[in-house]
Amino acid sequence: MSISTLTLGWREWLSLPDIQIESIKAKIDTGARSSCLHTPHYEIFQKDQHDWVRFTVHPRPKNHEVLTKVEAPVIDYRLVRDSGGHEENRPFIRTRLQIPGHHWEIELSLSNRENMKFDMLLGRTAINHGNILINPGRSYLTKNI
Repeated sequence: MSISTLTLGWREWLSLPDIQIESIKAKIDTGARSSCLHTPHYEIFQKDQHDWVRFTVHPRPKNHEVLTKVEAPVIDYRLVRDSGGHEENRPFIRTRLQIPGHHWEIELSLSNRENMKFDMLLGRTAINHGNILINPGRSYLTKNI
C-alpha cells in the first residue's frame, strides 16, 4: 500500500462539509498549534444536556452577503494565546476538513478574526495527519473547490 503525500501552500481553499461550508480560504500556519474559524459572534446553548454553539460564518472574503448559519456540539473550552500574546477561552468544535481527494476530522476554535486577513487558520494539530508537506513559497496547490 502506498501512502500519497499531500502538499499544501501557505494558503489554500478548503471545505468544511459537515458545517455546510463549501469553500473557505485558509492560512496554513505551522506556527499555530490549533486551528481557528472566524465568527463575528457565537452563542452557547444547551441541547440534550450538552453545550452547543450557534454561530455564523462568511466563507467568502469581503463578501458578507454569503452567510452560513451553523450549530455544533462544543467538544471543549481551551485557553488560546494569539500571536500578539492575548489569551482567550474559546469553544472548540470537531468537523471534517476536505481538500480534493483527502478528508479527515479536525478541531476548530471559534473566535472573532475580523482584523485578520484569513477567516480560517489551519494549525499544526490539524495538519499532523498522514503525509502532509507545506511549501511556504507556494499558494493554492490544491484544486479550487
